[in-house]
Amino acid sequence: MDLRAAHEDWVREREERVWGERGIASLAATHWLWTEPLELEGVPGRWHAADGVVVGEAVDGLDGAALRLAPGEEAELGGILVRAFERDGSFALRVLDPGAAARRGLSRIERFPLDPAARVPGIVRRRTSEQPTTSVDGHSALGAFDAVVELELDGQAVALAVQEDEGWYFAAFSDATSGEESHPFRFLRFPVPEGELAVVDFNRAYLPPCAFSDHYVCVLPVPGNRWSVPVRAGERVVG
Repeated sequence: MDLRAAHEDWVREREERVWGERGIASLAATHWLWTEPLELEGVPGRWHAADGVVVGEAVDGLDGAALRLAPGEEAELGGILVRAFERDGSFALRVLDPGAAARRGLSRIERFPLDPAARVPGIVRRRTSEQPTTSVDGHSALGAFDAVVELELDGQAVALAVQEDEGWYFAAFSDATSGEESHPFRFLRFPVPEGELAVVDFNRAYLPPCAFSDHYVCVLPVPGNRWSVPVRAGERVVG
């Protein structure tokens, strides 16, 4: 398969992942929970966190039984989907609604033109490190990174700190287009190579979930992944 055909396949899969009925853009709320049960707007029952799970009580249709959802588990309740979420020991109930994106006026992803030159070779330096991270909601944490990929963009040497996840490297980055031509930061995934040489395809740079809903808590790029060189490839903004 040639580059354009492969890219078009990737775009189709990405569009479904974002705009599907329960896709990324359908997140309508993230309700942070306490040990005391709370009533949540638009969600039946009362909800709290206990013993590492999200618990729903007095939920219609459960005959008085409590609904217990581990992080990542979900349930259909009256036309909405609820999903348990956990971050650093804090728990939340997320609400996914197929109409959420339309109510926010979102319907499309704008992209830079496909550019073969945006497939950049990189040298992988496998070394683990911990770096302070900050999320879009101001939450601070310590992130674990598995490697640094050394790249050259427009004649400028840059480095990309990456995290490994089931055969893929993941990173958040920003560049000279960020906040103007493109979203303030973007995400990137590419296969972990067997040796030291990787191919980083910036045509597949994609918007973080928080570009589609303010209820996501995306982690911002670490300082070394913020570059002064422009990357005019991949997804730009949502409209």
